[in-house]
Amino acid sequence: MSFNLNGVSFYYADKKIIDDFSIDLSAGKFYGIIGPNGSGKTTILDILCKHRQPESGEVIYKGKKISTYSKKQLSKEIALVPQNFYINFPFTVEQAVMMGRYPHIPRFSAPTAEDRKFVVEIMEQTEIARFTKRFITELSGGERQRVVFARALAQDTPVLILDEATSNLDIKYSLSLLNISEQRVKKQGKTVIAVMQDINLAAVYCDYLIFMTGGRIAAHGVTRDVLNPETIATVFKVESKVYTETFCDALQVIFKK
Repeated sequence: MSFNLNGVSFYYADKKIIDDFSIDLSAGKFYGIIGPNGSGKTTILDILCKHRQPESGEVIYKGKKISTYSKKQLSKEIALVPQNFYINFPFTVEQAVMMGRYPHIPRFSAPTAEDRKFVVEIMEQTEIARFTKRFITELSGGERQRVVFARALAQDTPVLILDEATSNLDIKYSLSLLNISEQRVKKQGKTVIAVMQDINLAAVYCDYLIFMTGGRIAAHGVTRDVLNPETIATVFKVESKVYTETFCDALQVIFKK
């Protein structure tokens, strides 16, 4: 197992944001987390990354409590592409992507030739190589998001966590980065856990969906089993039709006005 969450609850001040959240997430799958605004999706990702500590319950990663991992240890296991990324220092794109290699570089050591080669390959793969020497502060929001994605890929971790990671991207680059993520799962056996607002994109890429509402799991399971009008009505309070689209070989959803 990658993660075991057992009875996890979390509060902001006196408001319960996550309520008795329990699920097992196996390695080697593409998970999608879907729910309305304020349902606790990002908070769950923060808890998985150890950015927040649950008030109750526990998170187990690879058989150990996640609280026992050091920051250095966890940075070799989990990479995060956050929903919002701000940087005010004029790092070049190459420097920003190289930051993803830091967990693998001994303290006080410089990046090796292998590190540099790996970063170049990631920048080419994510189509940001032409920005190599540009300052990240000069890039558009979408370009910057691709750099952050590349930095996470450069960490080369077993788990990649995406928090609405394509929200600033046009459809071409959204598909490109989701394709890269999918290939990590299919070819390398890695795990991707993604909060996604676009149900139809989630249906195309995710093996397994977790629907959240009110800080709880409303439904979860294999995408073809759990993505249906009843689940959508329960979670989003809207009418929908779910059908198989042969063009993308996946379920798709249309909504009633």
